[in-house]
Amino acid sequence: MIRQQSSHRRTALSTALIASAAMLVVGIQTGSASADAQREAGATALVLTGPQRAAAVQEAQAGAAATAKAIGLADREKLVVRDVVKDADGTVHTRYERTYEGLPVLGGDLVVHQKKDGARATTKATGARISVPTTEAEAPAATARSTARKVIWAATGKPALAWETVVTGTQRDGTPSERHVITDATTGKELHSYEAIETGVGNTQYSGQVTLGTAPGYTLTDTTRGGHKTYDLNGGTNGTGSLFTNSTDTWGNGLATNRETAAADAHYGAAVTWDFYKNELGRNGIRGDGVAAYSRVHYGNAYVNAFWSDSCFCMTYGDGTNNLKPLTSLDVAGHEMSHGLTASTAGLRYSKESGGLNEATSDILGTSVEFYAGNATDVGDYLIGEKIDIRGNGTPLRYMDKPSRDGNSADYWSSSVGRLDVHYSSGPANHFFYLLSEGSGTKAINGVTYNSPTYDNSTLTGIGRTKAYKIWYKALSTYMTSSTNYAGARTATLSAATDLYGANSPEYTAVAKAWTAINVK
Repeated sequence: MIRQQSSHRRTALSTALIASAAMLVVGIQTGSASADAQREAGATALVLTGPQRAAAVQEAQAGAAATAKAIGLADREKLVVRDVVKDADGTVHTRYERTYEGLPVLGGDLVVHQKKDGARATTKATGARISVPTTEAEAPAATARSTARKVIWAATGKPALAWETVVTGTQRDGTPSERHVITDATTGKELHSYEAIETGVGNTQYSGQVTLGTAPGYTLTDTTRGGHKTYDLNGGTNGTGSLFTNSTDTWGNGLATNRETAAADAHYGAAVTWDFYKNELGRNGIRGDGVAAYSRVHYGNAYVNAFWSDSCFCMTYGDGTNNLKPLTSLDVAGHEMSHGLTASTAGLRYSKESGGLNEATSDILGTSVEFYAGNATDVGDYLIGEKIDIRGNGTPLRYMDKPSRDGNSADYWSSSVGRLDVHYSSGPANHFFYLLSEGSGTKAINGVTYNSPTYDNSTLTGIGRTKAYKIWYKALSTYMTSSTNYAGARTATLSAATDLYGANSPEYTAVAKAWTAINVK
């Protein structure tokens, strides 16, 4: 979501959805080009249809008990399959949630990597042994008793029996609130809380004349992309609203005063993001199951934000200041849908360093969607929300080449970065992605001038945006977990670079140097 006031909770995509001095020369190759291509192809995820993914999940669940035993879990623990990613080389990455005596283990998620030859490795969100003295709660759930569920809290510290309650309401800027509170079931002490509504900024208003996927009868239903639909909330803040329908297949006139214009932008953004996921990342929709989310536009009155919600599996957009700048630009749409992608894969917890990585993932993939679109009206750049003019002075929300240019974000990692709002602690990861893609120093790309510094004054040459986002996505979908911090992100991306390009490849070296350049070692 978008917001300008840094004093508010994590509700914004705006200002407010982890070196070496030597020159990195990308042109140097190890091995043949064909061997490198085969390696990347082998580690690239296969695109699974909805039924294929469902069958893979069912098969993995059938073997979950044997897997739990094989990786050393106790008899009281069970595995529940959340996702399955299959690589072209036969490697299968299965993401599991964990239960303990039937209770969900928050922070107990793990990924099992099974190679074709049977070799197995496991990535865990926590290394702690899951065990509690009793599953009988002594302290009652403090709030929202009707929505409380008993859980095991394992994300931080020693695993403990806890209550998870969900308190709904409205945040200061009008965004819906789904606040999760974790309370120790023995002492009643609050262990953790987080906001589940993840936000971003956002003929069309921003992307010119585009082709939209619609259905017979002229409705904004994209039948070729999982059935994505765009609805008009008409100033409301609840429900689905009404599906956009028309007497012709022409939508909007490029002006905010036409209600269809914002719908056209949102519908187009969802389509491009879907295509980017499928064609570039090998993913069939946000969850990988071929089912689309949906979009809602015209939320509230002059609402200056946009947000993703897991509970509705949908993106929602406000109309901006004076209802004239809807937050439906292309990078905002990509940002919001990517919150759903993160929730469906690593599930990065939306607080501290993992929350910054969550937000950075949406910035990274939203930016990648904008470049992928190749739209002449909204050309690709490393600026976040540059079209929606949240501040009213023409400046973007965030800058990936030097995040501190927004006045709040961190350029480099430090031990205090996790104390920042997640939209500011995302800065180092955004900077990492820019450096990995484009390198350091001054350069102009699509008419925008960038000047990216490094923590250690090293000089970097990028490996290109495509390789960079493929590495980030593979790390997100197969190696990161809910508790991944910046150090863990470094490990995850190095593992992804190894899978895609080899442990001794220039790409692997570039990833390592880019992390060092933002002070993650």
